[in-house]
Amino acid sequence: MTHWFHRNPLKATAPVSFNFYGVAGSPSANKICKYVHVYTFLIELASLQEIKNKLRFMQNFKWTDTLQGNTPSAQQDAVFELVSMAFNVAIWHAKFASRLAGKENITEVEAKDVHRSLKFAAGIFKHLKEVHIPRLITPAEKGRDLDPRVMDTYMVQCKAEAQEVTIARAIELKHNATLIAALAFETANFYQKADHTLNTLEPECSSKWRNYLQLKQHFYMAYAYCYHGQTLLASDKCGESIKSLQEAEKCYSRAEALCKEYRQTKGPGSTAKPSEQLFFTTLGGLIKNTLQKCERENGFIYFHKVPAEVPQLELKASYGLAEPISFEFPAVSEQCTPEVYTTFDLTKGAKAEKAKPKQEEEVKPMKEPDLKPQKDTGCVIS
Repeated sequence: MTHWFHRNPLKATAPVSFNFYGVAGSPSANKICKYVHVYTFLIELASLQEIKNKLRFMQNFKWTDTLQGNTPSAQQDAVFELVSMAFNVAIWHAKFASRLAGKENITEVEAKDVHRSLKFAAGIFKHLKEVHIPRLITPAEKGRDLDPRVMDTYMVQCKAEAQEVTIARAIELKHNATLIAALAFETANFYQKADHTLNTLEPECSSKWRNYLQLKQHFYMAYAYCYHGQTLLASDKCGESIKSLQEAEKCYSRAEALCKEYRQTKGPGSTAKPSEQLFFTTLGGLIKNTLQKCERENGFIYFHKVPAEVPQLELKASYGLAEPISFEFPAVSEQCTPEVYTTFDLTKGAKAEKAKPKQEEEVKPMKEPDLKPQKDTGCVIS
């Protein structure tokens, strides 16, 4: 089944030449500057800590943010460059998963790729937040990509979307309704957590993203109540089953209204109409048919009173929960040795390139297509 995920734009950066030929005092040092620039400033050489730190702060870096349009952030810190590049890699994996998940008739292998890419992206966000962002000398600006709230939201969103793939698989293979209800409930809670993390950000930069998180929360609460209703019916609790299905209808209606809000809200993201996609309409039909079945059975067999209180979803999934894939940066090049580092002369400034006048580099936005889910025939993965 086709999935639909909201995506913010990739970050853009100003060109950097890494021309440190005035400082690099040997061919080996020049080669490091040219090919493995970031690690030049970040390598952990305890005996050369002073040199490493000075190299780290020699170059200014500029990056746009996924929520702030084309206005860049700038820091003269190679850790900022490292984190920003890795952040973009995580966004790319999330976008790759989104594009693949939106294909018509997605295969089992492709579904696994989607699942893994989302968990890998979550692992990158987690690693950056816990290990590298705290190393920045200048704290992350509020509302920018490296703000802990934004990082947490991206990580939790990727985990929730990975669980969507798990839920689709469980439904297609007709797994136990209790398991599906529990997974849907956990997924809805993830989306709620992500939304609450953004509630202190400025609305003009987060409203569309929050619309997405809210509609997915209500959508998966509808799933949870729908499948919980099936579990209750199987346990001969028909009155409670009807109440659970009625609550599923309410959650679905709220998700439908939020789909419209998402479409009308300005901001980064797709112009797709999620409420018209098959993944959305299929759930609506399932809730309607299951509720009608429960009402028929109650009228013929059970004659249970429908309770006033909605049945509590005291559900905890034992299987299928998505966890971030552990991420670490690759090992530093073998060319980065203590001997090479001693050839850097930090008393000299980097030479300017003669061919280019010194001017402020423009940060041009990344051009990206407006991807929408493809037509889905409703075929399932067998």
